[in-house]
Amino acid sequence: MYYIIDSCTNPYRNLAAEEYLFKSKRDSFFRLWRNEKAVIVGRYQNTAAEINREYLQSHGIAVVRRLTGGGAVFHDLGNINFSFFDNQKHDESTSDMFLRFTAPILDALHSLGVNASLEGRNDLCIEGKKFSGNAIAVSHGRILQHGTLLFNSSMDELGEALLNRPEKYQDKAVKSNRARVTNISEHLPKPMSVSEFIAYLADFISKSENDAEPYEYSDLDKTGMDFLYSNRYSTDKWNFGLSPHYNFHNIAHYPSGLYEAYYNVDNGHIKDLHIYGDYFFTLPTEDFCRAINGSAPSEAELLERVNSMPFRSYFSGVEAEELVRLLL
Repeated sequence: MYYIIDSCTNPYRNLAAEEYLFKSKRDSFFRLWRNEKAVIVGRYQNTAAEINREYLQSHGIAVVRRLTGGGAVFHDLGNINFSFFDNQKHDESTSDMFLRFTAPILDALHSLGVNASLEGRNDLCIEGKKFSGNAIAVSHGRILQHGTLLFNSSMDELGEALLNRPEKYQDKAVKSNRARVTNISEHLPKPMSVSEFIAYLADFISKSENDAEPYEYSDLDKTGMDFLYSNRYSTDKWNFGLSPHYNFHNIAHYPSGLYEAYYNVDNGHIKDLHIYGDYFFTLPTEDFCRAINGSAPSEAELLERVNSMPFRSYFSGVEAEELVRLLL
């Protein structure tokens, strides 16, 4: 394994680097990186519904879409991001991947005297409060798993930058982003700076991975990352998407995440289906939508189409009946 401690703090370039390492390399990598203030939204989220756009614009905070699923997160220099790039194991589920790649982080924290654990679908918590959200992408047998590590991040800005969406909660109560998170620095037996913590993590994980070697980007690497930065990650089309008008819209919250469906009906058939949400996936949602387009919006026909596909690869942890309810 190679490890990278990235000095770049530009969120657009850092997300371009994630895709480049994921899709252009075959070796195993561990990467530590930080962003200037930014909101990073999940691959299939409806950006406008997740962010406080007025606040972000007035404070010069970037919005960038990532390749992986899950929900929106706030980054600043008090937050450390970690990434693992590796090959998928046979029959490895997303739950198995989360366990595999969060284990070294938890081991490092335990070695510092911090009682952290993996909770829910993808969160690392201390005393029930979240300090890390994790997300996964899978492509051609390769895995990208990355997560946040709130070290001494600004809780005030985190609370302002992200919108509370009451439909995410079963009881419809508005819950504070700030109240549900914590900083690692508040739980360390001995104080550490951000740079000291990054150095400790890099040393601990490189030794636990059979003395991983440091990696420096080549000129070819930089060219590939620059291309992705210019043509995808710095564009509004990628980060915000299009907002066409639809004559059907539904929102549903299931244990596997929040789902939003938009489509038009043309001559009694579904057209232009788009699904947004903070769910996890191993196959692209666009392929599922193409397979559903042309169906009548009827329970029987939709259930037949959904069951004919590997729908849990498109939407991890969801049931066929739940997808059909979303579309009706």
